[in-house]
Amino acid sequence: MRTPSPRSVADAHVETMADLNPAVGSALGIRPGDTSLPDYSPDGLEAIADARRATLGRLTEAETEAEKAHAAAGTPLPAVERRAAQLLRERLTAELDTHEAGEHLRQVSNLFSPVTQLRSTLIQSPKETPDDWAALAARLREVPLSLSGYTESLDAGLARGLPAAPRQVRVMAEQQGELLAADWYRTLVAEGPEPLREELTRAADTASEALERLRRYLTDTYLPAVDGTPDAVGRARYLLGARTWTGAVLDVDDAYAYGWSEFHRVGAEMRAVAERVLPGGSTLAATRHLEEHGETVDGVEAIRDWLQRLMDRAITELDGVHFDLAEPVRRVESMIAPPGSAAAPYYTRPTLDFSRPGRTWLPTRGATRFPTWQLVSTWYHEGVPGHHLQLAQWVHVADQLSMFQATLGSVSATTEGWALYAERLMDELGYLADPAHRLGYLSAQMMRSVRVIIDIGMHLGLRIPDGESFHPGERWTPELAAEFLQGHTGYDAAFTESEIVRYLGMPGQAITYKLGERAWLAGREAARRRAGATFDARRWHMAALSLGSLGLDDLERELAAL
Repeated sequence: MRTPSPRSVADAHVETMADLNPAVGSALGIRPGDTSLPDYSPDGLEAIADARRATLGRLTEAETEAEKAHAAAGTPLPAVERRAAQLLRERLTAELDTHEAGEHLRQVSNLFSPVTQLRSTLIQSPKETPDDWAALAARLREVPLSLSGYTESLDAGLARGLPAAPRQVRVMAEQQGELLAADWYRTLVAEGPEPLREELTRAADTASEALERLRRYLTDTYLPAVDGTPDAVGRARYLLGARTWTGAVLDVDDAYAYGWSEFHRVGAEMRAVAERVLPGGSTLAATRHLEEHGETVDGVEAIRDWLQRLMDRAITELDGVHFDLAEPVRRVESMIAPPGSAAAPYYTRPTLDFSRPGRTWLPTRGATRFPTWQLVSTWYHEGVPGHHLQLAQWVHVADQLSMFQATLGSVSATTEGWALYAERLMDELGYLADPAHRLGYLSAQMMRSVRVIIDIGMHLGLRIPDGESFHPGERWTPELAAEFLQGHTGYDAAFTESEIVRYLGMPGQAITYKLGERAWLAGREAARRRAGATFDARRWHMAALSLGSLGLDDLERELAAL
């Protein structure tokens, strides 16, 4: 029997994960009609770890045989095979290290948790035909089993001395309360066909009852058991998280210093633009002025439509000039996030056949009035030319990559780094010339710079440098981090608190934006220097967007060679 190539091993791993985790199949659109939900129990999560170990073994065998064959032929291993192998090995190793540390037994977060994954899976379930709706009803009836498996894992974590922090538990329970108060499961099935309406309603109520049981478990049982657990995770857990999110062995001292240098650079630019917005006023006063007196859109449906038109216009104007967009990539949908979401906007990628398009999601947090000064840059980040352009392009060229590179192998530093780079690119191209929109862009850059500082600072208990004007010499705390973030971005208190909870619950994720952007900028500059006068930014961008996922340790080198 012929030994499989590294690329085919990577492709097979995606299929295995779709079999073991129905959320994967739904996200990629490769398991139509599936009525199951993920098994979040210790046994279910161990089965996924076993599959990753088995894939690593097959990858080692495939790499060895491929290297022998190409050495005998006097040819190098094709780039697509080399990249597929290096990403798969790095991702599986990082995931298994995280599993061995028991992090899967304390997955409590306001952004990424089994509860939010279940919600996304239900949203992504097809709802076109009566059979689709019947499958959704069956899935809703599986919610109790899936959530009970989750509580089993949390109990196992407590037994092993692996608690989540109380702050994360309280916030996640509050989010579940918001979902229940909005009767979200019934809302999900409200458009179902009349013959199935009663069945769908009963299934929705079954799911609601299960979510209420989980909420009570978190508040009445789990929360008292984790009382006193610190928010900060410490150096060892932080480096483990940073490896997972960046695909790199992180030099935290270098990253912390880089965060401060960007904080000062962006701050100077913000002050200059703020003077144009509100002459004589401070940066913070200028942002408040824009909140109160700048352009606004009234109404939830109106802002959804406004964001859609913003992305449609960007696609029309960028295509054929700065990028070459395939027809499926040109479609992206603006959506309103369901209740119980974290405060930050987000993006969900298309299915592999583009039957479900890429989507941007705006959490409204009950608002009906939407200032636009920050939203322009944010939707360049979430939509086009940001997340949608990159992730939809990966799907478009998936047959030229490994499926793993285009889907499950995503590395946050690569995707978030591109999205932040995309904001900067739109500034370079003149799309943020309006002072209000440019201040919004710089505010986003400032937030990402501050994230690097406070994410590392809080989790490692670092001191604020003596030369800084903000609490010099003091050690970072969540309270100081919130004051620092709000004071330099203009975000309101509720958004700021949601962000702090997010950073504390996902150590290492918040730094991926600026560190990833730095790699994209360095890779572009190296490619520009190498090519000289022949450098073609449009060609380089499309080649870069067609690489598929890479860890941060590999990204800059690959970009420089394009």
